[in-house]
Amino acid sequence: MPLAARVAASASSSSRQNRKGKRRERYEDDPEEEATLLGEEHRADDDFHDPPETETASVKSASSKKSKASSSTKDKSRSIPFRPQEKVQKRFPPNIVRNQKYNILTFFPIVFYEQFKYFFNLYFLLVALSQFVPALKIGPILTYIAPLAFVLSVTIGKEAYDDYKRNLRDREANSQRYLVLDPSSYDPSSPEGVPHTRSVPSSSLSVGDLILLEKNDRVPADMVLLRTSDASGTCFIRTDQLDGETDWKLRVAVPTCQKLGSDKELMTLDAEIYADAPIKDIHTFIGTFTINSPPSSSMNDVPMVQVPTVEPLTAENVLWSNTVLAAGSAIGFIVYTGPETRAVMNTSHPETKMGLLDIEINRLAKILCTVTFALSVILVALNGFRGQWYIFIFRFLILFSSIIPISLRVNLDMGKIVYAHNIMTDTEIPNTIVRTSTLPEELGRIEYLLSDKTGTLTQNEMEMRKLHMGTVSYGFDSFDEVAHQLSLAFGASSDQLHGRRASLQTGVQLAARGRRDMSSRVHDAVLSLALCHNVTPVTNDDGSVTYQASSPDEVAIVKWTESVGLTLTSRDRTRIELQIPSGSRMSFEVLELFPFTSESKRMGIVVRDAQTGDITFLQKGADVVMAKIVQRNDWLEEETANMAREGLRTLVMARRKLSEQAYAEFKEAYRQASVQLEGRNEAMADAISQYLEHDLELLGLTGVEDKLQDDVKSTLELLRNAGIKIWMLTGDKIETATCIAISTKLVARNQYIHQVAKLKTSDEVRDQLEFLQNKLDCCLVIDGESLQLCLNLFKNEFIEITTKLSAVVACRCSPQQKADVARLIRSHTKKRVCCIGDGGNDVSMIQAADVGVGIVGKEGKQASLAADFSVTQFSHLTKLLLWHGRNSYRRSAKLAQFVIHRGLIISVMQAVFSAIFYFAPIALYQGWLLAGYATVYTMAPVFSLVLDRDVNEDLALLYPELYKDLTKGRVLSYKTFFMWLMISVYQGAAIMIMSLVLFENEFLNIVSISFTALVLNELIMVALEITTWHVYMVISEVVTLFLYVASIAFLPEYFDLTFVISPRFAWKVAVIVAISAFPLYIIKLIRSRVAPAASSKLL
Repeated sequence: MPLAARVAASASSSSRQNRKGKRRERYEDDPEEEATLLGEEHRADDDFHDPPETETASVKSASSKKSKASSSTKDKSRSIPFRPQEKVQKRFPPNIVRNQKYNILTFFPIVFYEQFKYFFNLYFLLVALSQFVPALKIGPILTYIAPLAFVLSVTIGKEAYDDYKRNLRDREANSQRYLVLDPSSYDPSSPEGVPHTRSVPSSSLSVGDLILLEKNDRVPADMVLLRTSDASGTCFIRTDQLDGETDWKLRVAVPTCQKLGSDKELMTLDAEIYADAPIKDIHTFIGTFTINSPPSSSMNDVPMVQVPTVEPLTAENVLWSNTVLAAGSAIGFIVYTGPETRAVMNTSHPETKMGLLDIEINRLAKILCTVTFALSVILVALNGFRGQWYIFIFRFLILFSSIIPISLRVNLDMGKIVYAHNIMTDTEIPNTIVRTSTLPEELGRIEYLLSDKTGTLTQNEMEMRKLHMGTVSYGFDSFDEVAHQLSLAFGASSDQLHGRRASLQTGVQLAARGRRDMSSRVHDAVLSLALCHNVTPVTNDDGSVTYQASSPDEVAIVKWTESVGLTLTSRDRTRIELQIPSGSRMSFEVLELFPFTSESKRMGIVVRDAQTGDITFLQKGADVVMAKIVQRNDWLEEETANMAREGLRTLVMARRKLSEQAYAEFKEAYRQASVQLEGRNEAMADAISQYLEHDLELLGLTGVEDKLQDDVKSTLELLRNAGIKIWMLTGDKIETATCIAISTKLVARNQYIHQVAKLKTSDEVRDQLEFLQNKLDCCLVIDGESLQLCLNLFKNEFIEITTKLSAVVACRCSPQQKADVARLIRSHTKKRVCCIGDGGNDVSMIQAADVGVGIVGKEGKQASLAADFSVTQFSHLTKLLLWHGRNSYRRSAKLAQFVIHRGLIISVMQAVFSAIFYFAPIALYQGWLLAGYATVYTMAPVFSLVLDRDVNEDLALLYPELYKDLTKGRVLSYKTFFMWLMISVYQGAAIMIMSLVLFENEFLNIVSISFTALVLNELIMVALEITTWHVYMVISEVVTLFLYVASIAFLPEYFDLTFVISPRFAWKVAVIVAISAFPLYIIKLIRSRVAPAASSKLL
């Protein structure tokens, strides 16, 4: 029998197979393209509900083609029998979560590589190692090794701690326990058909295991839903960690398994599941469920169904890993584990981030190294390459090593700690956490902000704000009037039902007729809204009722009907029950339900009133489709536009009363259409439009608000004025995203919104790109499918054009697409990109950005933990970027250049000294003077530059344009670097030459005069650089000067005390300092008058 059936199946499906084969030939060369582009086609085919055999043949033809196409790679599609053998399960990867960056063996090699791949650190390592060679030794080894060891130990310690925390989180996820149905201990006589289960940790689950999930359990691996506790075979799941949407999604169990008498019968089922190779797309799944021999209670039963029976499986039959079962219990069959699950495939591993400032300083270090080498060679060349000249070159290199000061790394790292502390202790942005302390300066250079929508810009809390009924409009503050009209209408209708009609019409009653008409219209509109939806009320353990639906809009409308007196009390597939204001119940029979789809943009329901027997067709949907279906009117288009401008999500409500005969005609036509093999969906849609969807009575227009996070509008406006281009990447529908783009003012008033959806060919893509090229002031709204096609076919052109647009909204984006967009913008524009999100689906995007910001939201802490900065609200971004980011970048740029100047000036003095004293590689300053110069004598005043600021906080937030200036990178550039280089050469040469001109008889006097002048010069230079004085700056200057003066007494080997306290010493030092510093003060004064900085114009 099975063989005969298989032959029949293949014969019956040959024509369909040929059709599909032709369709696939185009993609034979590219299995990737086939996988992504045919995913949609399969979904469309699955909706036809062809005889099961046909479906399986087509899927198998797909897999055979696919295996041909990907012969070079291993085919990962699978057919898994129920109760598979262990060797079958071993072919698939283990179900282990691993987010660690390192293991015990790779930790030190990778960390050292990450540190020494930067020229800066490598240079210091070589200088430190050179001191172990006696011929090259110049000073105490410790002065060269200690700073490097300090920098490395801080970095290694931080990396180790971060990875340890990741390990703890992984271990917790892997050890979570789940119930597996155990076939080995199966006992047919066990009570109530309850199968035996054993508790297994998540990491031990394998492909082919049957898992029992309870309410609020996280799904541990991708599984096909076989049975649910709900008799209808459906369950709701929360997918917020996968696609970022907090509305619940409906999933449907495999019908054959749901029809079984009990869960225990699954243990004896002779069946198998075919699943296509794992792909990233969370909206696509291609598979089949095959029963090889029917379940029978005794051997003599004649099978009532043809075997093998094959049922198609689509994405709505699958529970993806990392989603949560929202209600009831369910049994699933694992098809993908570990790295093959959709959740893991859409997660990218974090990479070590390095700030642009660090990269720029690394570049400058290379220039300085070249300068050092050139200087060393020049000095040896001027000496005529005498003796062991190559050793002299190396000794000069080490003498001049202070040109690239290791203290620069120490100073910048300490600066980052100060910035992180400032951010975390800011009372205006409470609970902000800096998780990556190496990136505060990056916050000052952001040019692209990529934001999630749900939970980031919006609270994902829907609220009904308006009901417009043509002649009258009810706003949020007048809904109590709706409740009053409703109670009037229901009171009147109950009077009529009981036959109590007034015999005389008094004047008062005539006056009330107008109101009666109004209340009946309100009654019709509210009743329709209370019936036309897909919401199911669920009673919780504590007796409270929550509404379940796949759309939060519908829940908002049903909650609103409850608030005005019409409550949904129960709902199943055939019946809806409502409670009216008086407390009595009304029951309606559900005859037909036409669910909402993104293509139709509307949903309809046919109900019969249980009391009166009236049949009504109710429909609600988007205004663009409903305008053609409803009767002519003069207000719908205008009012819809008004509501859309307010950022409300609009739905048009309409109805049509049907006679029994009209309904019977429709039912027959609909049944005829539903059994067609060719073009079934189109035929069913035609039947609905022909018999139901015309001349509908327009009842009203609803406006639902998706509440925004606090201060989102002003935040986006400020960021846009700061020159930041904003992209919104969301997993939501195009209509919803467009509404939010308008309500958040992401799109300016009257700005053109260009929607691009469902692109299929390269010609269509090219047309759209040409249009955008000529209209760069519009906002682009694009869906995920079209976005993927654009990136596949015209990646460079697409990113070139879209990065010039003022705003871009991408809808229906997978987590991986979000990350790809972030990487593309980074690589194409070479600008800094910041990504902000709040859900697990945003983690890949956050990690792919230069700066990732996570919001601690309703969707958990996953995004916050993976981010570089964690905030509690989107609006905190302005303070973080425009104040802290701007300050951090300006301060670090100034600090870095000053520390380089401090090293350069002493090296120039050393070069002048060596040149005059017969080019001998002898140190001018040795021992304590050299060590003290970079630490005790200058460190505190120089480091106090991290407290400097050019404008106060209010001005920085009032004039976001100041931030725009910073993104050009002019604060630290080759131009400013060479200016500091010239200053250092001038000052170093001036101090040294003047010291020699005013030369006393003893060499010791040269050292004391030049060193004192050098320290004073640096203190004056710090003072000249400061814009706004801080109390610590004053203290650091005074204390450092005092320490220097005091230390002279304890260093007789460097200072001749009798000379130091003489007037000769004082005037000579004063002259030298004046010559080195005064011209710079004059230049600074002239520049502030002639070309003042933008910030100084505001003061």
